[in-house]
Amino acid sequence: MHANAACRRILDVGDPLFTLEGRIAARDLRADQALQEVFAATRGGDTAVGTRCIAVPLTAQNGTHHVVHVLPLTSGARRNAGRSYSAAAAIFVRRAALEPVSTPELIAKTYRLTPTELRVLLAIVEVGGVPDVSTVLGIAETTIKTHLRRIFVKTGSDRQADLVKIVAGFVSPLAG
Repeated sequence: MHANAACRRILDVGDPLFTLEGRIAARDLRADQALQEVFAATRGGDTAVGTRCIAVPLTAQNGTHHVVHVLPLTSGARRNAGRSYSAAAAIFVRRAALEPVSTPELIAKTYRLTPTELRVLLAIVEVGGVPDVSTVLGIAETTIKTHLRRIFVKTGSDRQADLVKIVAGFVSPLAG
């Protein structure tokens, strides 16, 4: 098993993952069973697993949620290289939370949003619905709704949930 520094910190704390006799295990018994089944399938070359990434949800003892992504290392080139590889999967652990957008200007540029539209968009994602955003930004609800309609047109979406997905797509995969 190879683990980077971030993974070592998680394993050293022992929550939500830890090592047991050289293998990675989860504190949550159901999550651990799911992980062990995925690991067994990747080690055994189970073709049903293929090359798709498999996600397993975890909950730490303090209630924070995480997702373990298991990526089987089963590429054809790897199998045909004529060498024996002991690693069967790459594992990525991430806290399940919407990270702050590192470059909101990129969203504004992509969708040609005005500074106020960008502020409303980010507030919708971080704060919630129109009444809450109105209170936080100190802008009338009717004004928030006007900006929201413009944002919907510019992004090609029609629901606030779609806006959350758009913003989530701009979160750096290296964040967290």
